[in-house]
Amino acid sequence: MQTRRFSSLAVFGLVVLLCLVVLSAQAADWPRFRGPNGTGIAADKDVPVEFGKDKNILWKVEIVGRGHSSPIVSKGKIFLQSSSDDQIGRYLICLDAATGKTIWSKAFPGGVARTHTKNTPASNTPAADGQRVYAVVWDGSNQRLTAWDYNGKLLWNRDLGPLRSEHGSGISPIVVGDRVIINNDQGDQKVHGPSAAQAFDAKTGEPVWLKERDPERACYSTPFLLEPVDGAPEVIVVSTGGVTAYDPKDGTQIWNYTWQFDPKGKGRLRTVGSPIEHQGLIFANSGDGGGDRHMVALKPNGKGAPPTLVWEKKKGTAYVPAPLAKDGYVFWVDDKEDVAVCAEAKTGKEMWSERLSSGSVTSSPVMIDGKIYTITEGGKVIVYAAAPTFDLLATNELHEEVYASPAVADGRLYIRGVKHLFCIAKK
Repeated sequence: MQTRRFSSLAVFGLVVLLCLVVLSAQAADWPRFRGPNGTGIAADKDVPVEFGKDKNILWKVEIVGRGHSSPIVSKGKIFLQSSSDDQIGRYLICLDAATGKTIWSKAFPGGVARTHTKNTPASNTPAADGQRVYAVVWDGSNQRLTAWDYNGKLLWNRDLGPLRSEHGSGISPIVVGDRVIINNDQGDQKVHGPSAAQAFDAKTGEPVWLKERDPERACYSTPFLLEPVDGAPEVIVVSTGGVTAYDPKDGTQIWNYTWQFDPKGKGRLRTVGSPIEHQGLIFANSGDGGGDRHMVALKPNGKGAPPTLVWEKKKGTAYVPAPLAKDGYVFWVDDKEDVAVCAEAKTGKEMWSERLSSGSVTSSPVMIDGKIYTITEGGKVIVYAAAPTFDLLATNELHEEVYASPAVADGRLYIRGVKHLFCIAKK
């Protein structure tokens, strides 16, 4: 029995390792929300810093309907989701990454959905693994996890049950080895039902494991894969239920950190921005519409032991946008004040904070060749150095509102506005 278990673990570990090798080999791809492993960092070097109406915009195409689903890029194709203007249809759209031409579009029935004013019925971002594309589709009542081949053939369709959240849907899948993993978070369990981290077989869609989580406010953060130096890979899931590490193979909880919020007696805060890891620390942020903020830096301590809280901040951090990190520094945007911040990763000591513009920021910034691209809701793209000294490099205007997070692949920056998808690259 022990031999069989060891063999099973070894095989799964090999699958995960091969997956990581493939991701490394396909570094030009942007296969999930916020790119490879959710870092928000691109390997590209030649993306323009300055662009505008007649400069370095390779193409601009209209996207049917409305959605804040961020684009992903895999094997020369762009995938994103949308909803018809009357909300009776949901779409998964595939475009040619080089030209922007639509290759195929697949429709699902939908219904009128209640969402936050900054959300849409199609705010879920797909994920791809080179063989299949996975998309969570919300019809206004139930959510479904679907899988497609790159030619648009539906491979499987798994009903996830009803979503009960006052803000609408927004969860995005990730792929780890032969597992598709989601943070299927709900609101207060007494009212809405259980939240859960869930894994499905990537080939068949069959459920592999489900681990219930303590809910309070529906959260939208996307998990990532942590690779401890002296341990097996762990899937990190963040919500009001805490920061938890799971074994991607069978869902065994490896450790948990119970987030101690202090939002002026209003209950737990909501995690929308997705966590990252840098130099052995996990960074996670939370907040609410009233302006409360809380960011933590956690140091994992190995299997079974809760992580150590290294530092925390209860103001001036991000709520919706996810952070970035480079060379011992962590960067974020205070989306309430539109202030960019750089802090020491190990201590939280702020190196600088600079107001970017007069507009709010919902899109998560990306880093390209040591430069941070932050996009305001009004479509202003501000580029500055990812460095301990603030260095503004460019300010660009798209003249269109932006709520989705960008993608980067093959020397191109893809930005989804409320009506168009922009491709920014040297002509």
